[in-house]
Amino acid sequence: MQRILILGCSGAGKSTLARQMSALLHLPVIHLDYEYWRPNWTPTPDVEFDQKITQLIARDQWIMDGNYHRTLPPRLARADTVIHLDFPRWRCLTRICKRVLLNTKFSCARPDMAEGCAEQWDWEFIEWVWNFKREVHPKNLKLLSRCPDDVKIVTLRKPREVEAFLRSL
Repeated sequence: MQRILILGCSGAGKSTLARQMSALLHLPVIHLDYEYWRPNWTPTPDVEFDQKITQLIARDQWIMDGNYHRTLPPRLARADTVIHLDFPRWRCLTRICKRVLLNTKFSCARPDMAEGCAEQWDWEFIEWVWNFKREVHPKNLKLLSRCPDDVKIVTLRKPREVEAFLRSL
């Protein structure tokens, strides 16, 4: 495993898993939220983000977390391993709620987020998480089904499966 892509709904634990795997495998982490968002939740223009993705995936080693479905095909083409966190929406929403409360209470900045992007808990975000399984998940599965046989795809559906996977590394 040299180029690992971690996919899943917001709140599934992509960034946390990326950091844990990095500590075990000594691979650099690329948080796509950090790369995409500019201060005050200003998005990077598509052309610029596409160029950035091309540069990032050209590296020899990485653990990359994030969805950004539009840029998924070139990332899948370069990855040798995909970790698919397929958690239920209630778990993702619970984790997001906990993250928002803790980061707001302790004024913590998320290490996987760009400066000036404070935690959000608004209806648009909740709706995106709620609809992820119906709108984004099937598209991701379709792209994953087209991966070459030499790409290892690991689907994890429960926290204990994530723990067992980490122990196996």
